[in-house]
Amino acid sequence: MGVTGDAAANETEAKTTLSKKALKKLAKDEEKASKKKARQADTESKQEEENDYSKDLYGKLPMIQSKEKLQRKLFSINSLDKDFGEELIWVRGRLHTSRVKGKQCFFVLRQTQHTIQCLLSVSEKTSKQMVKFVGGVTKESIIDVEGYIKASPIKIESCSQQNVEMHVSKVFVVSASEARLPLQIEDASRPEIENDPDGLNIHVNQDTRLDNRVLDLRTAANNAIYTVEGGICELFRSFLHGKGFKEIHTPKIISAASEGGANVFEVKYCEGLAYLAQSPQLYKQMAITADFDRVYTIGSVFRAENSNTHRHLCEFIGLDLEMAFNYHYHEVVDLIGEMFVEIFKGLRDRFSKEIETIHKQFPAEPFKFLEPSLRLDYSQGLALLREAGVEIGDEDDLSTPDEKLLGKIVKAKYDTDFYILDKFPLAIRPFYTMPDAVNPKLSNSYDMFMRGEEIISGAQRIHDPDFLSERAASLGVDLEKIKSYIDSFRYGAPPHAGGGIGLERVCMLYLGLNNIRKTSMFPRDPKRLTP
Repeated sequence: MGVTGDAAANETEAKTTLSKKALKKLAKDEEKASKKKARQADTESKQEEENDYSKDLYGKLPMIQSKEKLQRKLFSINSLDKDFGEELIWVRGRLHTSRVKGKQCFFVLRQTQHTIQCLLSVSEKTSKQMVKFVGGVTKESIIDVEGYIKASPIKIESCSQQNVEMHVSKVFVVSASEARLPLQIEDASRPEIENDPDGLNIHVNQDTRLDNRVLDLRTAANNAIYTVEGGICELFRSFLHGKGFKEIHTPKIISAASEGGANVFEVKYCEGLAYLAQSPQLYKQMAITADFDRVYTIGSVFRAENSNTHRHLCEFIGLDLEMAFNYHYHEVVDLIGEMFVEIFKGLRDRFSKEIETIHKQFPAEPFKFLEPSLRLDYSQGLALLREAGVEIGDEDDLSTPDEKLLGKIVKAKYDTDFYILDKFPLAIRPFYTMPDAVNPKLSNSYDMFMRGEEIISGAQRIHDPDFLSERAASLGVDLEKIKSYIDSFRYGAPPHAGGGIGLERVCMLYLGLNNIRKTSMFPRDPKRLTP
């Protein structure tokens, strides 16, 4: 045993030989010394605070209750792409990351997908207490920062603003985040690739993301995804407006299942029962019979399907359109094909930065399409599958694996991720689908596909009430429940066709994502009803 060990042993032995009175006195003296030390530290801290020459340059702001209007301009990080010289500016954002190194604090300020590096150093104006305070601000807090925008001596690879940085003079916390986060934004932003270049292989699983969706949505990729998704709606609207379509809004609470079957949500409606609409189908058609000629609607669609797949949701956004035509339903098919081409071109040309941001986290091949769109008959699709060894009957529906395989075959043969399949068998289409005039086993119906998955199902509708009643009855549909729908055709109805598109699915497939929950802001599926 060394000298230190001997001393400790002697001290322990001495304590054991002391009387109880002496032990109490010793404990009391130790307590007094501890309190004295704490008082001294507190005094020194207060003195430091009193002597803090920059105490008015930082801190936590009182809760903003719209008491006064400050004539202060807040700059967007995206606009800070040049040296502002000696101009002081204010920026509000989230504290993304921070680290204190000696007398300096480096931190990153974030606004949606845009970030800038900030530097705070101890100087004659900014104290070490200020540096310590900023270093202790919790990540994801919202802060106001004043400073100078200067050219960076080196390229800042970790920020979207790589050529400038902010030299900080003031920092105030607007809204503090809790210190413990259920997920880290850096982890939720990591590329979804097999070999992480950082060697960390840290990924946030889907349930954790969806359980804490507000945090998950703060990643740059998610912000970009919903920018692109909004762009799809905008392009859909603008194209159809240019073609003379009117936007309408249809009921979401209906008296009977709009597409038959049992996959409907039943709801209490006053003193009776009703259903959440599976589709605006019937109401779009009634608008056509009311001489609206060309209509579209964007709204929620509900399907009570127990489908726990990568592409199904119980609630999604439907982009639906219906159109009267002159002599042939291909007038509608051609217009929808042209519409998709314009949407794809618009996304490519107007949202390239967002798409690049998304593909950094979720790598995917660029989406390819032809102009005009490729159209194949259903029989041609079956022939391609049979050549690949798939056994399938002339009137069989395509399974999901069949769709995906056909998509790969079409991509290899025609170099397109988008195509139209026409003339489906009548037996696999709804009662209101118009049969083919030549072959009664076929129908005037069509599906359209992206990356081998169906994104719109449409058809010419039966507009003759007697023929519609006959078709519905033959398929076991209760005519009494759809009486108002059939009656709407009794006063003269033009020939018409249309279709329904799933917004989230289109966005998922265009971007090459692997799960529709990535394109549904707050997804609803058979296992999830929150948040």
